Amino acid sequence: MAELKTIEFQLPDMSCGHCAGRVTQALKQADPVCQVEIDLKSRTVRVHSGEDRGALSDALTEAGYAPA
Repeated sequence: MAELKTIEFQLPDMSCGHCAGRVTQALKQADPVCQVEIDLKSRTVRVHSGEDRGALSDALTEAGYAPA
């Protein structure tokens, strides 16, 4: 299994609980076992995952929440 790393993204378009749910769902589709921490106030998401940053970023972009 790939080594888990913590990756943080700034998501300017994530503004509410519904957005947070969609972001979590997109990340879980890319890596079903990842752990997701969301801070709506700062519009950041921290992901603990074995996937690479590019794959997670692509999943977020496809869901409509492109990282800044």
